[in-house]
Amino acid sequence: MERVKCLIIGGGPAGYTAAIYAARAAIEPVLYEGLEPGGQLTTTTVVENFPGFPGGVEAGALMADMRKQAVLLGADIRRGSITSAELSERPFKLTVDDGQVIEAETVIIATGATAKYLGLPSEQKFRGMGVSACATCDGFFYRRKDVAVVGGGDTACEEATYLAGLCRKVYMIVRRDVLRASAAMQEKVTSTPNIEILWNCNTKEVLGDAGGVTGVRIERNDGEVFDIAADGFFLAIGHNPQSGLFSRWIKTDEAGYIITDGNSSATNVEGVFAAGDVQDPRYRQAITAAASGCRAALDAEKFLKK
Repeated sequence: MERVKCLIIGGGPAGYTAAIYAARAAIEPVLYEGLEPGGQLTTTTVVENFPGFPGGVEAGALMADMRKQAVLLGADIRRGSITSAELSERPFKLTVDDGQVIEAETVIIATGATAKYLGLPSEQKFRGMGVSACATCDGFFYRRKDVAVVGGGDTACEEATYLAGLCRKVYMIVRRDVLRASAAMQEKVTSTPNIEILWNCNTKEVLGDAGGVTGVRIERNDGEVFDIAADGFFLAIGHNPQSGLFSRWIKTDEAGYIITDGNSSATNVEGVFAAGDVQDPRYRQAITAAASGCRAALDAEKFLKK
């Protein structure tokens, strides 16, 4: 059994930033990156709105540099996932996927959020065969082809504009008569000639054959059903916060986002802090995740000094 002062769970902007600050505070952080090192940001290509990069920065490179900075400052960053947690008393006991048990004086939860799916049987049937929740991961396979994107928020607009640079035609399936995205993202979508928005529509079924997705069956709010031809079907309808592992101990809202105390990163369990998208249902930006990682490390440092 290993004893650590600060255990950070999750390797996205929040986790890496927490590791940077915790290392500088000499509280010897150990970070487990989980199944997706770099977090959700790695599903994007170029990040244009992270301060300090007027020409934008490649998302993978940004995450790699954050990780490297944390390591150079003394953080112990490890591959692997936390599979169970016992947070009833300090030191907290957490189990790694290799069976190792770690006792932690403080814990920073920075596990992020994962993409939502519609829950259609056909969607699951063709997952990996044309159905994807990551345009930047899989868009290359649909160069000069037709694809569909489900959603009407910033994420959907970003996915659609990215795909529009690769694909012949991009359909946006939007269940309302307006986009929920920011004005800037709406402008991008409406000014891109090969994006067509299908308003007041819902996905009824993903169509396909042995070779993968061939189209989408769509139902308008007025009951009309029609099909479109598409080789790819991309989900961009939101995320699920990865808080389930801690839900026995940590308070969350109805959607599963961890509730923190006012302006701090403190949870209802003393010594446990939360940062990034797992506690942020509103902004979900790389810069706000990084900022909350900073706060969590500073809060953990202060807690340990008491």
